[in-house]
Amino acid sequence: MIITTLNIPAPPSFNFWRTAYSHGWCDLLPFAHDPERQALSQVLRLNDGTVVSALLRTKDKSVKAKVESVTPLTTFQRKNILVQLQTCLRLDEDFSEFHRWARKHPEYKWIATSGSGRMLRAPTVFEDVVKMICTTNCTWALTKLMVTNLVNSFGEGFADSQHAFPTAEAIAGSSENFLRKEIKSGYRSPYLIELAEKVAAGKLDLESWRSSPLSTEVLFKKMHEVKGIGPYAAGNIMKLIGRYDYLGLDSWVRAQYFKLHRKGRKVKDSTIEKHYASYGKWRGLFFWLEMTRYWHDEKFKLSQL
Repeated sequence: MIITTLNIPAPPSFNFWRTAYSHGWCDLLPFAHDPERQALSQVLRLNDGTVVSALLRTKDKSVKAKVESVTPLTTFQRKNILVQLQTCLRLDEDFSEFHRWARKHPEYKWIATSGSGRMLRAPTVFEDVVKMICTTNCTWALTKLMVTNLVNSFGEGFADSQHAFPTAEAIAGSSENFLRKEIKSGYRSPYLIELAEKVAAGKLDLESWRSSPLSTEVLFKKMHEVKGIGPYAAGNIMKLIGRYDYLGLDSWVRAQYFKLHRKGRKVKDSTIEKHYASYGKWRGLFFWLEMTRYWHDEKFKLSQL
């Protein structure tokens, strides 16, 4: 195996760990996390079809990527790896405006101080959408099972039984019956097959969502037209393409809100929406960071980082 080390420059406001553990994607293949080693790993499929494995750690305000490959990497492949990793870590996005907003509010100053705000995402919107569909109406354990089965069943292999995330073509070549029985994706199975088929056939361009000129409201409705993407999924996919107008409410974040702001008393979704309305286009991000602030400290012991 050939090892290549790549350096990924990061802005001063970037916090590697707050990004890596910003939500559950770090726990879903082909990502893997190791808090003890303070590392995030990922299997990538490059544009030319080559599969590599990258181990990411932070050092001297930058990110070091140790890339394993079967053959020496070409200049084109190195550039493609850097682009994919920068995309995943959101290093191509400017969060200075968001951090200025955070500093204006005493209860949110910690966001700017800690370098929070970037939410880990996949190299492709297709991967993010498939994973988001797999989070609907189920436990996190089932989400992990479905994604693991998808990756191991359809993803291109690498060393040590690792796999990249499957392409739309790979999933489209399967069947609803296989997904139900082997992937354990239940009612989501026909949605996943249809999604993969449309993407593979060029009838649905998910990747354009990240740079879409459409208004946030129109794009949200466009997402909602895709079978399997309801209001919750659409709201959270929006966060992964850099739009934070929607809260993306589900049972878990509702419970967190009730606990933090209502002493456990339940309220309507409209009440939650009203609470964050004054934060404008950043309200969904303020909401998510507030709901998960404790998560970093309790689950990953990162308060000192």
